[in-house]
Amino acid sequence: MNSKATKLEAFDRLLNIMDDLRAHCPWDQKQTFESLRHLTIEETYELGDAILDRNLSEIKKELGDLLLHIVFYAKLGSEEKAFDIADVANDICEKLIHRHPHIYGSVSVEDADQVKRNWETLKLKEGKKSVLEGVPNGLPALIKAQRMQEKAAGVGFDWNDKKQVWGKFNEELNELNQALNSNEKDAIEDEFGDVLFSLINYARFIKVNPESALERTNKKFLQRFQFIEVQAKKQDRSIEDLTLSEMESFWQEAKNQSPSDS
Repeated sequence: MNSKATKLEAFDRLLNIMDDLRAHCPWDQKQTFESLRHLTIEETYELGDAILDRNLSEIKKELGDLLLHIVFYAKLGSEEKAFDIADVANDICEKLIHRHPHIYGSVSVEDADQVKRNWETLKLKEGKKSVLEGVPNGLPALIKAQRMQEKAAGVGFDWNDKKQVWGKFNEELNELNQALNSNEKDAIEDEFGDVLFSLINYARFIKVNPESALERTNKKFLQRFQFIEVQAKKQDRSIEDLTLSEMESFWQEAKNQSPSDS
């Protein structure tokens, strides 16, 4: 792999290119924090896709795209005389040193869970009003639920074992059935949300990332459904012309082509 000197040289090259683009490229000159925001979110999801596909070359590419965005935001900050890339790097360095007293101080820890608990405790000492304060409001609901549960567990607000969590899931499922019987829309939505929340919590206990698991299932569904469309096209038919039985037959054929994804 590259030496530290080579890595620093590459980063310096990126900073110089960013300066050139901001000085001479009409598109780059027009950009603001606000205009880049949605592009950054898009790049983050593209990185997530590459990670799920375990495509290392794509991961490298998407990391580069995200790094460009970080450098771009730092450049904008320097133009407003608010901060620059050195401030960004130094701030995160200081945070990491402060929140890892078991590495840079005299604190002893037994495992990763204790590290997480210490992290959340230190954040509260830094002035955070709530353990959940660091969970962005704009996160997708599934990821937000997962992060809130993780943070609450980090300070000891948690179930003792997965059996208790599964019991809670079944309790919420029963309450959803009762709401369905009442036919009250608000109650049904409320209880359905509780079912999802408890299932996401269970995923944490069995060491499954629910967002990744759901996205893998999305990818499987996409591949299999598109296989059905291809088979219909081979017969000079549209998918709407297939019977449900024919669709199911093609679906099973698609599954058999990738037995590991049952």
